[in-house]
Amino acid sequence: MSVSQIGELSAVNSTVFRDEVQAAIQPTLRTLDIDLSQTLFVDSCGLGALFSLYKTTGNSNGVKLRLLNPAPQIQQLLELTQMHQFFEITRD
Repeated sequence: MSVSQIGELSAVNSTVFRDEVQAAIQPTLRTLDIDLSQTLFVDSCGLGALFSLYKTTGNSNGVKLRLLNPAPQIQQLLELTQMHQFFEITRD
């Protein structure tokens, strides 16, 4: 499963994002790709939504959660907050 076209992950949309992704997850899912190439802004609520997805998928169900192509500022945020330790971060 792949999620893309995310302009921002913030207090405005992070709950809806998390809930919609969780609702779309099928029991047979092995990899969840979240394409961050279009994402320009992530706040603490957005980080919380990503971590929540990590906890409900990879941590308990063995689903690999990958963050694809984060912009440099998003990559830096993930590293500063130590969140990069929880996700596989992939660049094309």
